[in-house]
Amino acid sequence: MAQDAVKRARQRLKKEQGTIFKDWGGRLSVALIYPNSYFLGMSNLGFHTIYRLLNSYEKVVCERVFWESSPPVSLESQRPLGDFDVLAFSISYELDYFNIVQLLRASHIPLFSQDRDERHPLLIGGGPCTMANPEPLAPFFDCFGIGEGEVILPPVLEVLLQGIRESRDVLLKSLASLPGVYVPSLYNGKPVARQWAKGLDDFATTSVVMTPHTELGELYLMEIGRGCGWGCRFCLCGFCFRPPRYRSLEKLLAQAEVGLGFRKRLGLMGPAVSDHPQIEELIAALRRMGAEFSASSLRAAPPSRIVFRGLAESGTKTVSLAPESGSEHLRRLINKNVSDDDVLEAIDSVADAGLRQLKLYFMLGLPTETDDDVVALSRLVLKGKELIAKRGAGTHIVINVEPFVPKAGTPFQWLPMAEGNVLKRRLKLIKRALQREGIEVRSDSIDRSLIQGILSKGDAKLGMALTEIKRDSAAEWQRALEALGLTPGFYIHRELPLDEKLPWSSVNGGVKSEYLREELERARRGIETLPCPEEECHRCGVC
Repeated sequence: MAQDAVKRARQRLKKEQGTIFKDWGGRLSVALIYPNSYFLGMSNLGFHTIYRLLNSYEKVVCERVFWESSPPVSLESQRPLGDFDVLAFSISYELDYFNIVQLLRASHIPLFSQDRDERHPLLIGGGPCTMANPEPLAPFFDCFGIGEGEVILPPVLEVLLQGIRESRDVLLKSLASLPGVYVPSLYNGKPVARQWAKGLDDFATTSVVMTPHTELGELYLMEIGRGCGWGCRFCLCGFCFRPPRYRSLEKLLAQAEVGLGFRKRLGLMGPAVSDHPQIEELIAALRRMGAEFSASSLRAAPPSRIVFRGLAESGTKTVSLAPESGSEHLRRLINKNVSDDDVLEAIDSVADAGLRQLKLYFMLGLPTETDDDVVALSRLVLKGKELIAKRGAGTHIVINVEPFVPKAGTPFQWLPMAEGNVLKRRLKLIKRALQREGIEVRSDSIDRSLIQGILSKGDAKLGMALTEIKRDSAAEWQRALEALGLTPGFYIHRELPLDEKLPWSSVNGGVKSEYLREELERARRGIETLPCPEEECHRCGVC
């Protein structure tokens, strides 16, 4: 098996451009681990960014690791994980927690931090999941970076370069003294404050390694903005990455010029690409450069028709919009600030531009949702199909329906998740109404989403459950929880009292608890909140 992993790594390296190779002599060795496949990990722009940042230090060597084979080895030198000083995990999805446990086990590294010492690598966790709630993984990790890597890594690396050979206790105390570093074994009861980069122009957030073996392999990725100011009350990105920040037009065009040396197509990345204040100027300039490009997501507000036409003219075939719900009252509840007319106008603009495929993203099981809201979803999609038919555009509609999962650090963190049988029944209603009209309906497993919900709002007790199963199977998960005297309902099917201490109170995302409570109350009253202003304000507490 080890020989197979080495062979696969070497085959992939032959297809890559931009791979960073460094000699290990006298350097701090870091394995940057994406606990899922190469195919997914190499489409993650944050993973590229940390790889570049770590290797920018002369005294650091960073190599990539993915969870695809047992035992796992690094891509660049095919070394086992036990050879590294530090294992740095980039964690974007709760369901990858299972892979983390299996990866450590396959590498013969003790699972629990309390069982490791100076003979073992130091485990550091980071990414959106751990920024919001690191507790389910707390038993396994020595520390977590709470915030954005560009800000947290420089002081962390300084400590590691000086103290990696010291006793583990001394090293952890030094790390715990840094802003944004959470060391579970030394937690003193004071929440660790999230750190974030004030200006995006100070950092390069683009593709580093080009490879055809990934979902976005034909694109050179560029982050044009980070954070979202619209304040959708369910959205982890909108609250854990506040405030909204945008890269300047000049910097983006300079990055595009570099990117066109690798790929003819650019991938514009951000929570809502159309929110960039100079998006029309950017698209016009990219077209003048002869660039083709696509956008990760657009806001159904709707964005300018110029944006849609620019995308179509540049060769984009598919665009994505996220109405989230088919009913206006639910969109008010979640603070989406989008009407039915906005959604339909956006669909009409897509058809008018001649784009071939439109993906619409909806959530199922939002708070207060009824069967009538599910009917409204189908009705809205069918109205959109009628608009497309009138234009004779031939645009194909695909809808993605995913269960609402309450996330820590958002106004909906106190709310329950819908029961599985309700979600499955309503999903069938949507499929029955739309598939017979030729509309493709996609959805992930409801059971997997329920497990995700438990992990997103879980505590350290779940760590033991994670060690008892080998995959994210609903049946295995249920058995593991029951063996520990735990129930899914405790974590996701009850509304949490506002005065209950939350498992993730160990971290402070920057948004005041009072503001989150106010937003929950406004949701219940159906009152929308205005988006973040362009200038700094002190409404939510982040700025």
